Amino acid sequence: MMILAVLLLQLLHPTSVASQTKPGCPNKCGNISIPYPFGYGENKNCFREGFNISCTHTDEGPAPYLSRNVFPIKDISLLTGEFTITQFIAVDCYNKSGRDSDRSKSPLANISRRRPFTFSDSRNKFTVLGCDSSAFLTDSRLGFSTGCISVCNSSTLVTNGSCSGIGCCQTSIPKGVKHITLELKSYNNHQAVLDFNPCSTALLVDQEWFKFNGVSDLSQDYYNRNKLAPVVLDWVISNQTCQEAKNNASDYACVSQNSSCYDATNGVGYRCNCSKGYQGNPYLHGGCQDIDECGKDKNETLYPCKGICRNTIGNYSCKCPKGKHSDDPTKYDCRSSFPVVPVALGTGIPFIAILIGSWIFLGLQTRKLNNLKDKFFEQNGGFHLQQLLSSNPNIAFKMFSKEDLERATDKFSQNNILGQGGQGMVFKGVVSNNKVVAIKKSMVVNEMQNMQFANEMIILSQINHRNVVKLLGCCVEVEIPMLVYEFVANGTLFHHIHGRGLICFKDRLKIVTETASAIAYLHSAASPPILHGDIKSSNILLDANHVAKVSDFGASKLTPLDKDQFATFMQGTWGYLDPECLQTGQLTDKSDVYSFGVVLAEILTRKKAVSSVEGIVKEKSLANIFVTSMKESRILEVLDPQILKEGNTDLIIEVCKLATRCLRMAGEERPTMKEVAMELDGLATLEIHQWVPNNPEEMESLLGQSSDICVGDSTGIYSLEKRVALSIEAGR
Repeated sequence: MMILAVLLLQLLHPTSVASQTKPGCPNKCGNISIPYPFGYGENKNCFREGFNISCTHTDEGPAPYLSRNVFPIKDISLLTGEFTITQFIAVDCYNKSGRDSDRSKSPLANISRRRPFTFSDSRNKFTVLGCDSSAFLTDSRLGFSTGCISVCNSSTLVTNGSCSGIGCCQTSIPKGVKHITLELKSYNNHQAVLDFNPCSTALLVDQEWFKFNGVSDLSQDYYNRNKLAPVVLDWVISNQTCQEAKNNASDYACVSQNSSCYDATNGVGYRCNCSKGYQGNPYLHGGCQDIDECGKDKNETLYPCKGICRNTIGNYSCKCPKGKHSDDPTKYDCRSSFPVVPVALGTGIPFIAILIGSWIFLGLQTRKLNNLKDKFFEQNGGFHLQQLLSSNPNIAFKMFSKEDLERATDKFSQNNILGQGGQGMVFKGVVSNNKVVAIKKSMVVNEMQNMQFANEMIILSQINHRNVVKLLGCCVEVEIPMLVYEFVANGTLFHHIHGRGLICFKDRLKIVTETASAIAYLHSAASPPILHGDIKSSNILLDANHVAKVSDFGASKLTPLDKDQFATFMQGTWGYLDPECLQTGQLTDKSDVYSFGVVLAEILTRKKAVSSVEGIVKEKSLANIFVTSMKESRILEVLDPQILKEGNTDLIIEVCKLATRCLRMAGEERPTMKEVAMELDGLATLEIHQWVPNNPEEMESLLGQSSDICVGDSTGIYSLEKRVALSIEAGR
């Protein structure tokens, strides 16, 4: 039984390709294979009608010819339906006396109409060589004629590899050409080019064989070296179409199983081919046999397999060995798989117990974290905040999860830190809608965060002022809520004053004017009014156009509705804190005015809120230094030299006086932020001309008119020291 199975397997999977010829017929002539339907000899059964060739004995041995001793055959292909013959090259040569009688024209091959052969239009090119040459190729039966002209009067014009009409000319032929004649001639008997080109040459040639080598191919030696040139012929079984041949079963040539016919593209006719997965001769019974895609001579490009290859009838399979895997073993190597079952069986119950224990531990940890998030969510007024948002659907405020903000900041990576202070850190992040935001992560616990926090978030989110940073959302799943603000890209006023430096006084005045407008809005237009509580230069952000935006409401408080009550929670920054607020513990709108006065002093002096001026005064508070310098008429010694160079002295004096009023010790003596904003707006729009600086009436009359305050008179009528003295004497 085993022997029978082996024999059956060999029948189903032959190990060698079947013969290409019929039994008893020669399969070669010399070293050229002659597959059926081609053949030769007396036995007409060895070839199909019209496909008989000659096998002639020559000095070099047997050689196949298309006709008796004419047109040697170089190759026959069943797969492409082509074969190659060689033919004489036509040549017309001249010397100084005229035509060279030893070089006559040679005829070009003509293929009989009775035979199923056609000159290949895709493989052949009609080619003419010479610098005084023209040739015409004609098929009178098909009714076509084509030609090529090659003219040049100097060898320097001829280019290797170029066959575009200078020394060499090529053109295509149409489909269906069988019978051709050639006419080759010169215009001037090559007299002008005899020294390098005595001959005209013409040939229909396999373009894959032909290569133009420039001037060297224009001599007589070219003909001596290449009297024969290859030309490719297409062949078909008959002039029937594939379907017509199938209908005529008695003469249908595709007799092998696993074969099929297809129509030719060069003229009428059909050919046969083996089906996919098979190879051999489709014109013979049993000629198409299964390809062993997995054999020792397999083609890795056509039949790739990086696993175990198994041949099947007409195909093959490729799989990884047991214990290995690959996403696609025809493309990727097989890798070892983890032996889950053997390891599980080997380790037994202890391993399973560890897995179960780990699963339980992870579950308990996850539950603990979820409970902690729920605790913080309730503690920070999350449920109340949800209710407020659901009852006010028009509010553009979002509650973010802890995971949302971790993803947005790459788990609060140091690379995303925008700023850091004593109360927390600010990170740059990108939330789900690809919006860039600033996320404040506080480190100071506010014991008062509860429902009041939720109410304040809703109110702060509704602030709508171009100079106030928009509060976009918050996260209350953590111990200390995190706030999400709009991102402002150009840094803080602090960095511009003490690091980069502002361009001119005009820009500084514009920024503090916008800042005052924003604080005045919080005090007067917001409902209920809002006290910021931490006005400082590092809480004033600048966008790309140097537009100011007040930020960080971490210390802000809503003004109590009862006027007899006071906001008592206070956490400002040393150097900006209202001295009166420090004594009473009560935060008022005048506390913000004082802090803003320190900011004004900063932009005028470019000195920090807590610093010292060596050799002038011993105080470390900029507010005290500034006020003392004004009282003692020494303000020039602390002002920024950059703004003094701009020469807007009267305007600078007015801003200094406004800062001094904001820095008064008693809050009731300070102006309101609304008054500060109005005065700064008037100063910012003041147009400076050359005017008498000690005329207060003229100053008042000019308030409100526009000017470019970055350009000023550096001399004026009086010196800056004199103007300060006059201004102080006038009580202005």
